[in-house]
Amino acid sequence: MIRDTPVTGWPENARGRRFLQGPRRFWGVGKGALLTTASPSPASAGVSSAATMRALVKHHAGEGLQYVTDRPIPAPGPRDVRIRVTKAGICGTDRHIWQWDEWAAGRIPVGIITGHEFVGVVDAVGEAVTKIERGQRVSAEGHLCSGTDYLARTGQAHIASDTQIFGIDRDGCFADHIVVPEDNVWPVHPDVPDKFAATFDPLGNAVHTVMEAGVSAKTVLISGVGIIGLMAVTVAKAAGAARIYCTDIDPKRLSLARKLGACEAFNASEGDHWIKQIRRETPGQGVDVLLEMSGAPMAMDQGFRALRNGGRAALLGLPARTVDFDFNANIIFKGCTVLGINGRRMWQTWYQTEALLTSGKLELDDIVTHEFPLDQYEKAFETMISGEGIKVLLDVGQGG
Repeated sequence: MIRDTPVTGWPENARGRRFLQGPRRFWGVGKGALLTTASPSPASAGVSSAATMRALVKHHAGEGLQYVTDRPIPAPGPRDVRIRVTKAGICGTDRHIWQWDEWAAGRIPVGIITGHEFVGVVDAVGEAVTKIERGQRVSAEGHLCSGTDYLARTGQAHIASDTQIFGIDRDGCFADHIVVPEDNVWPVHPDVPDKFAATFDPLGNAVHTVMEAGVSAKTVLISGVGIIGLMAVTVAKAAGAARIYCTDIDPKRLSLARKLGACEAFNASEGDHWIKQIRRETPGQGVDVLLEMSGAPMAMDQGFRALRNGGRAALLGLPARTVDFDFNANIIFKGCTVLGINGRRMWQTWYQTEALLTSGKLELDDIVTHEFPLDQYEKAFETMISGEGIKVLLDVGQGG
């Protein structure tokens, strides 16, 4: 049963958007979060047969996605919320799925709707939903768990053992509609534009990494300034880093890193002479904090060599294969602290991300570079994969 809640509430703001009264926040991922199990066709159960929607589907075990217009619109379960997607972001995981690399071939069910970064408007709620109202503009945490294992019950739901992910284990957001458990929904602040609300997932990764590392009044090295690395630059600056250094092999990204707040940005493909410069500027010690965003073995080695003894390293980048790494020199004898970062803390990171966005201290306009209509998805992926664009969005429908 779907409960259609009348739209009442706040007056329109300066942008003409309408926002509802009612509860805005909630804690954790509830016990009833997983109401749908993964299958080769994750949206096959509980759908509305009266209407269909557009979607990008992983239609075969090979490169690319398929644009369809006849996917059944899913109906929410008792504790689910259905969201009409307005904008969705393409991320590195989506690129792996598009290119159908070894990871994707072993992980992604053929027939699934992909995508997990989005913003949209609630258009239907289940009969047992109490915290979310029809008409609210929302995003959602893309990691789902039952909330019953040790990790979820001790404040670490983001790494729970039974985690499922939108667009990977069940239907995602590259579609007109997505169904999300109520406890995964995040009401979007009125002052956050759609194009930034659609990036809460990757931006949250950057915020989580920076905050776990503790960069305030510290010298920081960010190795790898792809999408999340560039976001980490502006987050670290907003969080009060004393000096920010960056490395990458893309001159355009390095130039943008400087614009966003890095005092120096070095091309790692030209050697490691820059490590000596950093040591001279940190009086002979090295940086206090390493934020490793690339997953590249060379960058990881250089980053740890630039880190001071007793420093702190937060690792978000994913190596494509096993890395040959000198643990003795880089970690053990250095006495540094190493943090593995996965996703976002639920919901601490979301509060932090919203606070940073509404403070006006984050500079994201040069990071969110392109938007394409959903049916121009091939051009959108080409722009992202070629490096012409940085953060590329799909404009799925009219925003609220």
